Amino acid sequence: MTIFPTLTIPDTLAAGPGPGNTDPRVLQAFASAGVADHMQQDVLRGMVESKLMLREIFGTKNAYTYGVAGTGFSGLDCMLSAILPGDKVVAFTNGTFSGIDCMTIRMKASTPEDLAANPMNPQPANVTIITVPHGQSVTGEMVEKALAEHKPMWAFMAHWETGSGRINDVQGFNDACAKHGALGLVDAVSSLGVGDFNIDQYPAVVGWASCPQKGVLALPLTYAPVSFRDEYIDVVKKRGCYTYVHHPILNGRHWGIVDGKDVPAGVYHQTHSGYAVASFHEALRILLTYGRAQKAADYAFCEKALRNAVSAMGCEVTSNMTSLVVLNLPGKLAGKEKELVGNCRAKGFGIWPTLSEPVQVRIGILNQLTEESITEIVGRFADAMLEMGAEFDKAKIMADLKSYFEPRLKNSA
Repeated sequence: MTIFPTLTIPDTLAAGPGPGNTDPRVLQAFASAGVADHMQQDVLRGMVESKLMLREIFGTKNAYTYGVAGTGFSGLDCMLSAILPGDKVVAFTNGTFSGIDCMTIRMKASTPEDLAANPMNPQPANVTIITVPHGQSVTGEMVEKALAEHKPMWAFMAHWETGSGRINDVQGFNDACAKHGALGLVDAVSSLGVGDFNIDQYPAVVGWASCPQKGVLALPLTYAPVSFRDEYIDVVKKRGCYTYVHHPILNGRHWGIVDGKDVPAGVYHQTHSGYAVASFHEALRILLTYGRAQKAADYAFCEKALRNAVSAMGCEVTSNMTSLVVLNLPGKLAGKEKELVGNCRAKGFGIWPTLSEPVQVRIGILNQLTEESITEIVGRFADAMLEMGAEFDKAKIMADLKSYFEPRLKNSA
């Protein structure tokens, strides 16, 4: 029998689309939680308070707003579980992750015959996938055209697509759903906690799902936030769904949400970990203390700093998200994106390539909203490019970056 040595994982700079570097306060909350059973009163109180904080973060009065235990995709799986075999769906994809969402929708909307015909990649006729070219956003006009033609029960779109770094038109999506009577579902994995929006402003979107490890900046394997309007819950009440663990209504019971109302703490739940509850609770506290509007403004400010710097290195930025820059390398480095990313990751600088064609470089700034953080990211990326033969004046780029932050420092003084 082989006994492996203790696993030691070094610090790295997470500068990709997510997860972001976890705030030390979140790690401390996880590590300092006492050994307690899942029904201990502080664990229950933490779940109640987390549920209430999530409503503030989503900007909603939806009673069915809570965290689904698991990975980031657990929340999406919960939201999409309301789709049943044979349901008519129109779904939009413009990148890797909305593409995975669309595959999930095809699986859930498939009949047994559809699955038997192609078990790993079913193609039910009742699901229409609208593929928008990489690097382009889903527009309200696209949604309007597709819903007018197909008249689906459900419509789906990602809010922010990290595969290509594009923001999609959620207002146009909402308006088209309202006009054509579709129930809107939105993947808010990359926008929640980064953008400043209230989901109650989009009443035709009846389901929202996010993740813990991006804008919320909790630990990755904790709780994926979801929020469901009454219209969504009514559908599940009438028809049910093929899951227990990710059941939108039964899951809510674990958070003290019964028949659309909050019940007192003390409801039996799925053995949620006190450590996970404590760390998730702290992540939500940090986000609300920072302020949604201020955080969104800081993301926009810092993304522009990074965008300006990489553009000055000769890169072409094709994204419009505020937590992520997606770029093409300059001419002589074109085609070497994966090599450059590999070199950076080998040195603890965690940038990412795109996971589908065309191959681009993705540099993220999740939880990196200071001059020091952006300066380190720009400096390390500049060094990596210069080592591969790029030609630019790094000193000037760094000086321009410093000048960009000077007004911010004066305003905060």
